[in-house]
Amino acid sequence: MASLQLCDGYLLFKPSVSPRFLSQRISHRLIPKASSSPPPSPSPSSSSSSLSFSRRELLYQSAAVSLSLSSIVGPARADGQLSEWERVFLPIDPGVVLLDIAFVPDEPSRGFLLGTRQTLLETKDGGSTWNPRSIPSAEEEDFNYRFNSISFKGKEGWIIGKPAILLYTADAGENWDRIPLSSQLPGDMVFIKATEDKSAEMVTDEGAIYVTSNRGYNWKAAIQETVSATLNRTVSSGISGASYYTGTFSAVNRSPDGRYVAVSSRGNFFLTWEPGQPYWQPHNRAVARRIQNMGWRADGGLWLLVRGGGLYLSKGTGITEEFEEVPVQSRGFGILDVGYRSEEEAWAAGGSGILLRTRNGGKSWNRDKAADNIAANLYAVKFVDDKKGFVLGNDGVLLRYVG
Repeated sequence: MASLQLCDGYLLFKPSVSPRFLSQRISHRLIPKASSSPPPSPSPSSSSSSLSFSRRELLYQSAAVSLSLSSIVGPARADGQLSEWERVFLPIDPGVVLLDIAFVPDEPSRGFLLGTRQTLLETKDGGSTWNPRSIPSAEEEDFNYRFNSISFKGKEGWIIGKPAILLYTADAGENWDRIPLSSQLPGDMVFIKATEDKSAEMVTDEGAIYVTSNRGYNWKAAIQETVSATLNRTVSSGISGASYYTGTFSAVNRSPDGRYVAVSSRGNFFLTWEPGQPYWQPHNRAVARRIQNMGWRADGGLWLLVRGGGLYLSKGTGITEEFEEVPVQSRGFGILDVGYRSEEEAWAAGGSGILLRTRNGGKSWNRDKAADNIAANLYAVKFVDDKKGFVLGNDGVLLRYVG
């Protein structure tokens, strides 16, 4: 197998196969063509400029060479076709955790993928291939942003991240503007939803919900106080573990009609909010184990995941504290997210490449064993529509639905 080494500012390539074979296959973008005339002698300033690669550029080039090498000398990919999913290899550092994905409704083949280490990738072919995008306004400061959430409405899009950063586009992501934020924002921004023209809804991990209608220059609180204030004000609320609460959300999910469900950081209770309510409504968990994640089913009910691999579905639709456990073959690994492709079909993903599918609305689940070969945790299942879906994981793992 070939290897890469960094030596005195240069990226050294050490093949373990015939150089003649490699010279026919390595991308010309990384190995320049020979010229019949000798190159001009560079000035000292231009020489130093040509060698001043940023760390991110170096990572992108390293990943690009790695992908080329894997197709040249790598073994046949047993996980290349995962039944109804295929793995998409990305030009990023393997240590990146992918966090969110969204497509432009007015340009369905164009989408953006977010992650840790300031990862922002763009696709123009529906997610088959991805290329890194750079946002100058996000690189001016000496921060390594974690891009948490992205959302589009028409050609308008929003990105939020940590440390606090808000980006806005009005042209389907061709250009991104940085919107200033107040330093008094309670908590870290964890979710954003594009709603109407120049409008969006934003949530922080302390339960603050804000809405804007002027491209994010002004935000109005949609809720009167944070979760900590609500729970500490109602000490006798009867919610186990809620008294003197000073934690944050570990997960928050929004339904298509604007309702929210969130899980406390310790997983000992959950909270809900509907438009028009002044406060978050806390709820006791109806299961013994702590909650890992919660979200909305396609029929309007709730799903609930517990630590250790359990999956529960709420009785009926709407908000309730009554749940029933559904048997799943999780092999003891935690299930981390559920995504619905339709009202009947859904996929669940989790630790050590766990992939489960239901075709009867969640009554029974079958494990996709082909995904067991993926050495990564799968954190999120995202379906844009019934034909376009993705699973996001750590170590830069991205699966694309091809079923």
